[in-house]
Amino acid sequence: MILALVQIPLSGPKRDHDAVAAQSLVSARFFRAVPGLRRKYYLNSEQGGGGVYEFATREDALAWFDGGWADWMQGRFGARPVLTLFDVPVVLDNVAAEVRVDGATVTPDWPEPPDEALARARPGWPLPTADQ
Repeated sequence: MILALVQIPLSGPKRDHDAVAAQSLVSARFFRAVPGLRRKYYLNSEQGGGGVYEFATREDALAWFDGGWADWMQGRFGARPVLTLFDVPVVLDNVAAEVRVDGATVTPDWPEPPDEALARARPGWPLPTADQ
């Protein structure tokens, strides 16, 4: 799996949430057809916008982020995007309660409960109680 982080530096105030959501919904229809694209997260901050793209393979990502992509994005947003590709060897999925290595679910051999590991890693960090 490959994650692509696209950052579009924009000046001025953070873009309005509802406007970003509306624009993103329009573009989501288009992105549904991108080969190998599994997920796209739309980002909005005080420093600009962007997205996190999850691709099945590096080849899929490179096919999308080809030579003309940055020019196309600059034409749309008025700023040149910054692209970083990341290999993703391990995924911790707390929602699914699983860990995956290279896409395969594994059972880690962790010697202690997660709350004890967290307490040691982050002293003073509030731990969940039995009723949480």
